[in-house]
Amino acid sequence: MVRSVHIKVDRQPGALIRKAAQLLARELVERSGVIATEDTSADAIVQLTTDPSIAAEGFRVTSEHGNAITVAGGDDRGVLYGVGKLLRGSRFEDGEVELSDWRGASIPARAIRGMYFATHFGNAYAAAPVEAIERYVEELALWGCNALAVWFDMHTYRGLDDPAAQAMIDRLRRILSAANAVGIRGGLTTIANEGYTDSPEALRADWTAGHDGYTSPPGDHYHREICPSKPGGLDYITTTRSEMLDAFADLDIAYVWIWPYDQGGCTCKQCAPWGANGFLRTAEPVAALVRQKLPNAQVILSTWYFDHFTAGEWEGLARAFAGGAPPWVDLLLAGDFGGFPDALTRLGVPGGLPVVSFPEISMEGNLPWGGYGANPRPSAWEAYEHANGHLLAGAFPYSEGIYEDINKVLTLQLGWSPEASAESIVREYAAYEVGPAVADDVVRLVSALESGLDHGLANDVRTQVLDTQIHAPEDLAGSKLYRFVDRPNALAAAAMVARMDRRLPARVRSCWRWRLLWLRATLDAELQRSGGRSTDLTERCFDELATLYSTGDALLAVTPPSRRALFRHFREHQDREPA
Repeated sequence: MVRSVHIKVDRQPGALIRKAAQLLARELVERSGVIATEDTSADAIVQLTTDPSIAAEGFRVTSEHGNAITVAGGDDRGVLYGVGKLLRGSRFEDGEVELSDWRGASIPARAIRGMYFATHFGNAYAAAPVEAIERYVEELALWGCNALAVWFDMHTYRGLDDPAAQAMIDRLRRILSAANAVGIRGGLTTIANEGYTDSPEALRADWTAGHDGYTSPPGDHYHREICPSKPGGLDYITTTRSEMLDAFADLDIAYVWIWPYDQGGCTCKQCAPWGANGFLRTAEPVAALVRQKLPNAQVILSTWYFDHFTAGEWEGLARAFAGGAPPWVDLLLAGDFGGFPDALTRLGVPGGLPVVSFPEISMEGNLPWGGYGANPRPSAWEAYEHANGHLLAGAFPYSEGIYEDINKVLTLQLGWSPEASAESIVREYAAYEVGPAVADDVVRLVSALESGLDHGLANDVRTQVLDTQIHAPEDLAGSKLYRFVDRPNALAAAAMVARMDRRLPARVRSCWRWRLLWLRATLDAELQRSGGRSTDLTERCFDELATLYSTGDALLAVTPPSRRALFRHFREHQDREPA
């Protein structure tokens, strides 16, 4: 154990190496109270340097003698990732630290280890103090994240000059700027035919069923989307996209996604089937704008929800790209809710494009999403990697909040080392974020929590809330509001977290990552004990989660389902069915 550490950097280091040194110093002092010192006679010396013999973004950790450790990166990003590895293997006590004894080299397997923050609905990314999100971005970088995408959701605003739109632009720019500062390249998402809330009615897309094989209209239309086949439609789309791209043009934007659905799409005869027709006709001029405005960015063509609303979109895309991918597309994004499209195996990758996946790490097994605390799924993501990894150049997991922090780490580290076991990744996470003494217990806890993922609201919750005898949230106390998995290990898991909690230092007990695990295990046990009824304990847990997420006024889909949240949601939307 050492009580003082000197962090040594090369003369005139780049900004990213300086940032790596700052993050190392910050983690040391926050986790142990050990302050990085300028004194070269400190108990330990950590040197940060680059070595061009190491592959890009890789690192090597060596020590010549005692506590003199060198973290060398193949480039500046590699130095930062090496610092993350050094920190995760270290052991922190009050006033001292035992620096990691891990030595060796590590090279990332995949070039794109990304994340997508869904900045909407009042979730944590949209509502939490932006400083907290900036901090979170830095922490993900230490796990090897090198790309971060965000979405400026146009339908909410009356044009780019809308004050609310400008506020969101400022927020997204701060998040992306924080990402750039730690070597994470930015990404922008745009739905091909999205429109502002005041888009011209004469240009709006068709969203009815029955056209050219559509069995249902494209999902989640806001009735603001634009038909590119109508005169003036494509001009509206390119004008509004040009303005949006200009708002981010001074940042390091490496990727722009062009998206077909959720609310996107058009079912008119000129556009259908959207994914192989109107979508491609719209995406090409949008991609041309990207080439013009952001010449260093790559265009990612998304296939999300292909063949969900009509047949033949995958086959149509394969035919369109049969002679090779057109020059306006660089990568193909493939993913689907609940899995990975089998079309890539059945038909091959259209145009032979590199593929990035879009694993949905947030919603499955949760309604509301994240409403019950942590939702770790290690075995699911290990199986996903084994089934699909051979097709992938990288991934952008879909994130709605901080509650899937373990899932983020799993997908990032499987992108770094696809051969790693999910259990080993969770154990490394647990040792670093909770403590090495309880790491094995956390691994067992996470496995138990995964087996109990199927949380939701009772089928009649809307009726219960709108009952004429219910006048205030408190009147719902004792009501059976929740659906849960009645599993035998829920009570054992809650007892396990209680025992661990007593062993943890105060710093860890109050850490949001531990609280998310504690709250999830506690809620599972209490819902089992109460048969899904609302109790004082469930209410306290939901309220704490809402505070951790900053989602007190968010849409119900992204906020914990306390009595207050349910009462507000259903009373404000009495004419709507439950989500």
